[in-house]
Amino acid sequence: MQAKKTVLITDDDPGMQDAFTLIFERAGYEVNVVDSGDPLLDGTAIIPDVYILDKQLSGVDGLDVCRYLKEQPLTARVPVVMVSATPRLAVLAKEACADAFLEKPFDQYELLRIVAKLLHIPQD
Repeated sequence: MQAKKTVLITDDDPGMQDAFTLIFERAGYEVNVVDSGDPLLDGTAIIPDVYILDKQLSGVDGLDVCRYLKEQPLTARVPVVMVSATPRLAVLAKEACADAFLEKPFDQYELLRIVAKLLHIPQD
C-alpha cells in the first residue's frame, strides 16, 4: 500500500483551514496546516508532497513565500498551488513560479483534480 500524500495548507483564515482540511482528508491525503508563511520561510514547516498557499497572508505575501520555496533546493521541486480571490491571480502566480492556481471561491473537485495531476495520481 502506498503512503498517503501530504498536503501543507498555508492560510490565515480558520474557516478556509477547516474547509481545506475537510476536502483533503476526505480525499485520503495527510493534511498539515500553518496559519502564516513564517514556518515555510524559517524551515520549521514539514516539506509536503504539495503546498496549498493563500496569496493573502498576514505579515507576508503568499507570492513571496512561493518564490522563496521555488528558490530553495529542498522545496524547489515541490508543487505549489496558489489560492486567492485576488484579480489577475493567473499572471501573479505564474510570475511567482507557482505550479498552479485557483481563484476563490473554488470548486473542491477542481482543486483535487489539480493536486492529483501535479502529484501524478491517476484520476478515476
